[in-house]
Amino acid sequence: MKLNLPFLAWLGVAWFGFLVLPWYAAYDGFWSFVWITDGYPTFDEYSPGFLQILMHQRWWLWPLVLVLLLPLSVIRLEKTDRRFANILIFSGAFGFVYTLLQGFAISLHGWNWEFLRNGFGELGQTQFGMGYGALLVCGGFLFIFTQGLAARGITNGDVFVSGSIGLSIVLVVTFVFFPVSKILINAVQDADSNFVLIPFIEKFTSPNIWGLGCFTNNLNCGVAWNSLIMAILVGATTTGLGLAFALIVTRTGMRAKRLIRTASLLPIITPPFVIGLAIILLFGRSGAVNTFLEWAFNIEPTRWIYGLTGIWFAQTMAFTPIAFLVLIGVVEGISPSMEEAAQTLRANTWETFRTVSLPLMRPGLANAFLLGFIESLADFGNPLVLGGSYEVLSTQIFFAIAGAQGDQSMAAVLAIVLLIFTLSAFYAQRRWLGKKSYATVTGKGDSGVHIRLPKRVKFGVYSTALPFVALSLIIYGMILFGGFVETWGYKHNFTLKHYIDEFALSWSSEHGIMWEGAAWNSFWTTLQISAISAPLTAAFGLLVAYILVRQKFRGKDGFEFLTMLSFAIPGTVIGIGYILAFNVPPIEITGTGVILVVCFIFRNMPTGIRAGVASMSQLDPSLDEASLTLGARSFTTFRRILLPLLRPAVIAALVFSFVRAMTAISAVIFLVSADYDMATSYILGRVENSDYGLAIAYSSVLIMVMLAAIGLIQFAVGKRELGRRETEALTI
Repeated sequence: MKLNLPFLAWLGVAWFGFLVLPWYAAYDGFWSFVWITDGYPTFDEYSPGFLQILMHQRWWLWPLVLVLLLPLSVIRLEKTDRRFANILIFSGAFGFVYTLLQGFAISLHGWNWEFLRNGFGELGQTQFGMGYGALLVCGGFLFIFTQGLAARGITNGDVFVSGSIGLSIVLVVTFVFFPVSKILINAVQDADSNFVLIPFIEKFTSPNIWGLGCFTNNLNCGVAWNSLIMAILVGATTTGLGLAFALIVTRTGMRAKRLIRTASLLPIITPPFVIGLAIILLFGRSGAVNTFLEWAFNIEPTRWIYGLTGIWFAQTMAFTPIAFLVLIGVVEGISPSMEEAAQTLRANTWETFRTVSLPLMRPGLANAFLLGFIESLADFGNPLVLGGSYEVLSTQIFFAIAGAQGDQSMAAVLAIVLLIFTLSAFYAQRRWLGKKSYATVTGKGDSGVHIRLPKRVKFGVYSTALPFVALSLIIYGMILFGGFVETWGYKHNFTLKHYIDEFALSWSSEHGIMWEGAAWNSFWTTLQISAISAPLTAAFGLLVAYILVRQKFRGKDGFEFLTMLSFAIPGTVIGIGYILAFNVPPIEITGTGVILVVCFIFRNMPTGIRAGVASMSQLDPSLDEASLTLGARSFTTFRRILLPLLRPAVIAALVFSFVRAMTAISAVIFLVSADYDMATSYILGRVENSDYGLAIAYSSVLIMVMLAAIGLIQFAVGKRELGRRETEALTI
C-alpha cells in the first residue's frame, strides 16, 4: 500500500504545532528565541497546545485533540476510498473553523460574546493572540481539507491546485477583506456601535460627494466626480506612456534603450512628497521655470501647477512605470509570425500594427489602465501636496480619519464610493476583454522578427516618451542637487552636512564600525522589511494570477475582485483597518515587523497579479496540457514551463513590491513603532520640521539603493527566451 505523503506531511505539521511550538504569541517575538530559555515549555505564555490543556486549564482546546486524532484513522486507506476524502474534509474544515472561532470567542478579558458568558459562566483563564503553534495547526487543517477536496475529485484531483486556491482565499479574506470590513462597517454604525441606515444615506448622498456645482456656477464639483475625472485621465495617460516606452524598448533599435528603460522607472523609486516638492520648485509660482519665463518673456507667474493639472502631472509621472512594467512583457510576447502572416496578405505596417499587434496587446492595456485608474483613486500624497482647492476622495478620507474631527463613519462612506468606482472599472475591463483568446506564445518554433513600427506610431512614441525622459532626468537632477546644498530652493551653498548627519560612520577598536548617523536604524529596518516582503509578494501574486487564468472554480470573479480591494482603498484606510483588526486576539501583530510585511504583501500584490494575468493570457494552455500529458504535476508545470515564460511579470512584481515597500507612507504611518521605524516615516518627520535638506539627502540614498536593487533583480531573474531574433536591423 502506497502512503499519501502530502497528507502525512501536513498532519505532521499540525501535530508539531500542537505538541512542540508555543500556542500563543511570545511577547519578545518568536524569532528572538528568548522563549526557549525563559520558561518553555511550562510557562503559561510559551506552552504548546497540549500543555495549555493539561497545565493551564484551557479546556476549550480539547476538541482540537479529537480532530487531530481523527485523520490517523484513514492513514492506511487508499485515496480512492470515499471514507478517506470525507474524513479529511470533515476534520480539516472543523479543525480550521474551530481554531479560529475559539480565538475570536475568548480574548484577554474572557468571553467576547455574551451568549457564551451566559451559557458557560465566567472563565478562569483567558488567552492571548495566536502564536506559531496555533498558526501551524491552522495551516495543517487547511491543507488536510484541500487534500480531501482533491481526493473527492475537485480540481481534477490536483493537490497543488486545490491547496493553492484554498490558501489564496484564506489569506485574501484574512488580510484584505477582514481589515477592510472593520473600517467599512463603520459606515452604518453610530458612536454606540448601533446599526443606523438614515445617517448613512445622508452622508452617501451628500453634495460634497456628488455635487455638480462646477457645471452651474464657479464652484467645484463633488469629490467623487473630481476623483473619477482624475482617475480616467491618469489611467489613459499612464497607459499611453507605458505603451510608448514598451514599444521603444522592444520594437526599435534605439541605442539609448538602457537609459530609456532606467529613466522610465525613476519615478516609481521616489520617496513620498519629494517629487511633489521638486515639481513645485520647478513649476511653482516662484519655481525655476516661471522665474525664467518672467525674466525672458515677461510672463507673469501663475499657480497653474496646483489643482487638477498639477495632480494629473504628478500622478502621470508617478504611475507610468507601473504601466510600463505591465506592458513590456505583453508587447514582447506578441508572436512575429502573426504579423508576418498579415504582411503576406499584403497589409502594410500600419494596418498590421492596428489590426494584429494592437488587439493582441489588449490584456496588457486593460490591466495597465486598471492599475493606473485605481492608483490614482487611492493616491493621497500628490493631491495633498499639489491639490490646492481641488479635493479628491483620498484626501477627504485622510482628513476624516486623521483630522481634528475624526469621523471614521464619513471615511467609511467615502471608501465605499471608491470601491464603487473600482468595481465599475473592474467590470468594464472584463467586458472589454471578453472571452477572446490572446495566446501568442505556444510550443511551436517562432524565430521571426517583429515588424518595424509605422512612421506615425514611431513619431508618436518618440514625441511622448522622450520629453517624459528629459523631464524625469531634470527632476531627479534637482533632487540629487538638493541633498548637497544648504537649503533647497533658497540657499545653494555646497555642503555634505545632510549626509553626515544622516549616515555618519566611525570606527572603534572595541566595537568595530559604529553606525552613528540618525537614519541608520530606519534605513536597515526598511531594507530588511522590503527584502522579506518583495519575494513573498511576487510569489503570491503570480500564484493568484495562475489560479485566475488557468483554473475554473465557483466564485472566481468575486475572489478576483477581493484581490484588488487593498489596492483600491487608500493606504490610510488600510492602515487603520489593520490596527482595528490585528491589535487584539486572535491575530495580534500590531507593533511588530510582521504587520509591516503582511501589509506590504497584500497592499502590493495586485500589481503582481495584473502583470501575471496579462503575461499568462499570452501563453497557450496547450503548453500546460503537454506537460501534464507527459506526467508532470501542476507544480512542476508551473515551475518548469510557465515561470520561465513569465520572467517579465516576475521582474515587474519584484521591482514594484520592493520599491513600494521602500517608499510607502500612507498605511505605514499608522503601523510603524519604536522598534520598527521605516524610512518614509522618518523622511515625513523631517519634511514636517522643514528639514528639506535632510529629507532630500535620505531620499537620494534610497534612490541609489533602489536603482541597485532593480539592476540586481533584473540580473537574477534574467531575460525571457522566446527563440526569436533580435531587432538589431531596426534603427531609430
